[in-house]
Amino acid sequence: MNEKIRVDNLTFYYGDKPAIKNISLSVRENSVLALIGPSGCGKSTFIRCLNRMNDIIPNTRTEGDILIDNESITGNRYDITGLRRRVGMVFQKSNPFPKSIYENIAYGLKINGLKNRYEIESIVEQSLKSTALWDEVKDRLNESAMGLSGGQQQRLCIARTIAVKPEIILMDEPASALDPISTQKIEELIQDLKAKYTIVIVTHNMQQAARVSDYTAFFYIGDLIELNSTDVIFTKPDLEMTENYITGKFG
Repeated sequence: MNEKIRVDNLTFYYGDKPAIKNISLSVRENSVLALIGPSGCGKSTFIRCLNRMNDIIPNTRTEGDILIDNESITGNRYDITGLRRRVGMVFQKSNPFPKSIYENIAYGLKINGLKNRYEIESIVEQSLKSTALWDEVKDRLNESAMGLSGGQQQRLCIARTIAVKPEIILMDEPASALDPISTQKIEELIQDLKAKYTIVIVTHNMQQAARVSDYTAFFYIGDLIELNSTDVIFTKPDLEMTENYITGKFG
């Protein structure tokens, strides 16, 4: 399986304080990498480096390198807009636009220059089907997305993300605000999506990491402590610290 993302000695500073330190790892194409660790340990900072979302925060800087398909994305001349098309992001709190269900997905397509109405309609339908939402909303596409349940809104945000055909999807605790049934739907969706996308997910839920991911990385106070296949991390980690975190002795 090909390497999709490679991170070499990545350090990210807020002011003079490093939030993550010398992180090196790679993510295989069409796999799911889960990032676990206590709050404030650098997981969200790390995934926001992968689409340069942190660039908008003043007084920050990055050292090291990030490569997607062996191409560095960290230089000043790199096309950030193009990067964010390739690397979609789903946030902890669902954030649909205050528009219709249809327009939530069509909007990004139009901004990217797609004008053919039939093509837009086809992509809207396909994106909603891909997120198992089509049957629930096909008769109310012109209604406000704000009328959907929390779980439906989050799946709509995922549909909106995949409509513009990214290669990588970043998910920052996508199910933390959802009820168990909606969470299960999101987890099943992640399993389906990895056939087409490479996924990096931040989660506080150990069981969720074990269920959805192929690989798990344990972060602690800005350091990458251990990275291995999820089976190994959860059954026979190399480090006692990892085992202590997973078994709830701290964190």
